[in-house]
Amino acid sequence: MTIDLPDLAAMDALGARIAALLKPGDVVALSGGLGAGKTTLARAIIHALGHEGEVPSPTFTILQEYESTAPPVVHADFYRLEHPDEVDELGLDDYRHGAVLLAEWPDHAGGFGHEAGCLSVTLESVGEGRAATIARGRDWLKRFA
Repeated sequence: MTIDLPDLAAMDALGARIAALLKPGDVVALSGGLGAGKTTLARAIIHALGHEGEVPSPTFTILQEYESTAPPVVHADFYRLEHPDEVDELGLDDYRHGAVLLAEWPDHAGGFGHEAGCLSVTLESVGEGRAATIARGRDWLKRFA
């Protein structure tokens, strides 16, 4: 399924739509080239879950936690990982317990598409806006239609 995102309002609306359906243990895998809007969509989801402050890109910290959202969120940017095994060194499983994972550059972490609770969103620039191609894991088939 492909969703047109002609402007920031559309990106915010998609973020709110996804946020309303999230459950602990879910993964939202955000793919696309540099500048495609991965962090923008992650911010929209985090704000829709109730976070009112800044949402910095976790490019340098790799992991950023938001415990005050419902459900809690771990926002990860795996761009700087050189090998998927580095995810184990980060202790990602400990962070994920009871939380939602928003994963930018999921392929650098070995991918999450095999997980039933994964919603994969691939963003690309289209003219002045963006387009989001959505792939749903088994747990998302009825939730995100």
